[in-house]
Amino acid sequence: MKRLLTSLPLMAILSSGCTDPNEQPPAPGPASLAVEWEPTDNSVGSWKFFRSTFTLENKGSGELGNQGWKLYFNFVRRILNEGEGDETGVQALAKQGVKISKPASGDYYVIEPLPDFKPIAPGERRAIDVLASDWAILKTDAPAGFHIVYSGEKTAVAVPSTVKLDANNPKHTTRFEGDVMPVQTPGLRYDENPARQTLDLKARLLPAPRTVEAVEGTVSLKGDLAIGFVEGLKDEASYLAAALKDVLAANITSRATGGGEQIRLELKPDLGTAEGYELDVKDGSVTIRGKDAAGVFYGIQTLRQLIPTEVYDAAKKGARPQEIILPGVHIADAPGFTYRGMALDVGRHFQTKDTVKRLLDVLAHYKINKFHFHLTDDEGWRLEIPGIPELTSYGSRRGFDPTEEEMLHSGFGSSNDLAEGDRISLKPPAPSNADPVKDAPQGFVPETVNFLGKGSGYYTVKDFEEILVYAKERHIDVIPEVDVPGHSRAAVKAMEYRYRKLKDSDPAQAAAYRLVDPADTSKHESVQMYTDNFINPCLDTSYAFLTKVVQEIKARYDAVGAPLYAIHGGGDELPSLSNGHVWWQGSPLCKQNPETRELTDIQLFNHFFKKWNGIITATGAKMTGWDDIIHHGQDLPNFLPMPWSNVWGWGREDDAYAFANKGYKVILSHSTNLYLDLAYNKDPDEPGYYWANFVDTKKTFEYRPFDVYAIATQDRMGNPIKAETWENKVRLTAEGKQNILGMHGLLWAENQKSPALLEYFAFPKMLGVAERAWNPELPPVSEMPALWAHFTNSLGQFVLPRLDGYRAVDLRSEFPSRVGVNYRIPLPGAKLIDGKLNANVLFPGLVIEYSTDAGATWKEYKEPVAVSGAVSVRARASDGRTSRVATLK
Repeated sequence: MKRLLTSLPLMAILSSGCTDPNEQPPAPGPASLAVEWEPTDNSVGSWKFFRSTFTLENKGSGELGNQGWKLYFNFVRRILNEGEGDETGVQALAKQGVKISKPASGDYYVIEPLPDFKPIAPGERRAIDVLASDWAILKTDAPAGFHIVYSGEKTAVAVPSTVKLDANNPKHTTRFEGDVMPVQTPGLRYDENPARQTLDLKARLLPAPRTVEAVEGTVSLKGDLAIGFVEGLKDEASYLAAALKDVLAANITSRATGGGEQIRLELKPDLGTAEGYELDVKDGSVTIRGKDAAGVFYGIQTLRQLIPTEVYDAAKKGARPQEIILPGVHIADAPGFTYRGMALDVGRHFQTKDTVKRLLDVLAHYKINKFHFHLTDDEGWRLEIPGIPELTSYGSRRGFDPTEEEMLHSGFGSSNDLAEGDRISLKPPAPSNADPVKDAPQGFVPETVNFLGKGSGYYTVKDFEEILVYAKERHIDVIPEVDVPGHSRAAVKAMEYRYRKLKDSDPAQAAAYRLVDPADTSKHESVQMYTDNFINPCLDTSYAFLTKVVQEIKARYDAVGAPLYAIHGGGDELPSLSNGHVWWQGSPLCKQNPETRELTDIQLFNHFFKKWNGIITATGAKMTGWDDIIHHGQDLPNFLPMPWSNVWGWGREDDAYAFANKGYKVILSHSTNLYLDLAYNKDPDEPGYYWANFVDTKKTFEYRPFDVYAIATQDRMGNPIKAETWENKVRLTAEGKQNILGMHGLLWAENQKSPALLEYFAFPKMLGVAERAWNPELPPVSEMPALWAHFTNSLGQFVLPRLDGYRAVDLRSEFPSRVGVNYRIPLPGAKLIDGKLNANVLFPGLVIEYSTDAGATWKEYKEPVAVSGAVSVRARASDGRTSRVATLK
């Protein structure tokens, strides 16, 4: 507390009635001002804008006056300009004595008082009515990271904020008249949840193997347990030994095969498909044969899943059993897709090296083999590049710096997490001694609007090389992304910082990697409201920068012997030129360059990617990127497009199939079903966005890679879509089907503000991705309800309980105390029928609990039970974590 008291502002706030500056009334003081935000009406102006209130509460002893303060915050909605609107509502901030403006581009705003602002007296609350674009129906939509600065101060003070949003108020939860998507209720869930089933041995395994044949008898693992391996499988044997040591109290060793080993790892080159394997548990021993080392590794993962869940539970409690009994079985398996991936964005919010490693281990357990690492974006550059230190000394930092002289401004309500170093004091204290899983959140976290989130951070050369080694050991290719020419603000600003720093002492170096034409008058605004996030395609220095970055990235792979499968070149979300945007036509340097002087913006875009493709492929790697890159007729060699923008009704639903039919090797990235950061469902307490869809585990599991139209039965507002809507859309040809390289789940980081939230968004949705990437062929749609019911039972009875006791395989003693995964525990379904509580759960096998005393005590639900008055229900996982609470009245 002493540290906090030293941060009090020195300058008091001026009040409107004060004429002598030497007789100023006392300021409210830090932490005395609070903000409550409420979206009051989403139906204003049809779908164009909505109304919300920013309620300022003065909890201090002095008044908040009409000058001398500025209140900064982040908001992902565009706040309408003064007087903007229509007959249903017009922005009228001046009448309320304030103005709201942007100190910089992006989502950063500031509220300032006008001279006629009526001071807010101690104890008073003042609502400011604001109009903003689109709508806000989840608490995630709220403005975040409020911080106030007083006249004369160079640092800001955190202002606590809360969100008021009522799930029962249609004006809060209905986007506009065409939104018929229901808000989640216990009754809705009750009608949708499947019944419990008795499952066979195959249901223990995810993804489901091609062939599972039960064999009579069992195999016991205990005592002196030797793992034998043939040449080329030493690393896989070491991995298996470490995994078994986590759950079995035995003397486990690995050695080159010489006879007598109870577990044998072998290669069988004629097995068929790459990464395929056979697993035999019989006659007292275990044998894994792989087409290649990766196949053996995946056989190991299947073996680990055959271990009873009770073993993982006991090991978690520190009581590893001395014996494990495995069921007799023969398994023959191979993947349906060669590309089975996950994309992780660390540009918007940084995740530590250890968090990434743990995630990679869980992904490998489900046979994911590609990790798309989104390392750069507008809000942060996350990789150290030797020779360009400004990328991380400046571009990896966020904080209170409105003119961005030394760092980027705050984004998404976060700067340097809850720590110091970002010129914002009095932030909430960081939790201490919290179990990373046991105490993890289930749903909206108030701290996410109060500075939680690593807006600052980067990977050193050593960090990145460690990640590459860790991934290689798990047969995962890391695909780094450098997102250009849009989404490049962190790089652009960092290179401008470099220019300012060096221009007087070393002009040549100052300009060596400059990415913009300072005289460019082009006007454009990205969907994230950035007006200054483009790299200029007409500058030699732009390509010098990209060449240097790629060379340094390649050097990291070479240093540790990791394969560089591909580099992702970005390419997405340049604003449409049809809306009056100009990308580079206002650049004098473009007009002076003989190569570019006659080119249109589209031609400049293609010119850029032709060169960028050459820079990437010169490393020997393929180039992948968002399919926007080839939308303008560009034909790039060795390019692997990732089609993403397939929102039903937006017109790009068939891009993936059109490109595959043309011969491109396509990586499916469809936002409607594969964007893991989107909210699970329409519940104000569910974190995440929903611009493309609500995405839950069922969306990923039922995704149909070869016929997305079959799942396009309802638009993002809940309205039915007629089948004939898709009659004229491109369908996959036989050749095109062969060009679908694979698919991945994608986790964007706007709301991924902690490791626990990362896991909450990713799991169990990512399990549906893993299943579908391994088994892309599906039965007719009419058979999917039964398949889904079986999958949910598999998760509830086997897969999730294993995750409760999951330890990352720890070859170097890096994670000794980290056990479990913070997957989302679904709220139960429940109904009151004839005075009795009837309840069920999405993943049968999870425990249901109920309370009739507002949560003071809980009882386990086993069958319909008589209740009276209000009753609360929740689900409980095997590790004791519980879902959010639902109440019936």
